[in-house]
Amino acid sequence: MGRLMASSCRQRILDALSKVRRTHVTDLVRKVNSTYGQVNRNLQILEHEGIVTTHYCGRLRMIKLNRENPRTITLLKALRLLRE
Repeated sequence: MGRLMASSCRQRILDALSKVRRTHVTDLVRKVNSTYGQVNRNLQILEHEGIVTTHYCGRLRMIKLNRENPRTITLLKALRLLRE
């Protein structure tokens, strides 16, 4: 679990995704003020762990938090504690 919170980019991604129902990758890159490569690499890690899900709407890759995964809930709580 700590490995998932180790990256500040992943923390910003989780924070941004917690505020929206879903978003596309380009918009997420802007929201977290990072590069496409960094965001994409971190999304792959989060998707592999089941924290986010991806689906395509035409050519847009849409990302959303997998709120049914208990690990997602734990990560969001940890993120809130870090922000306090």
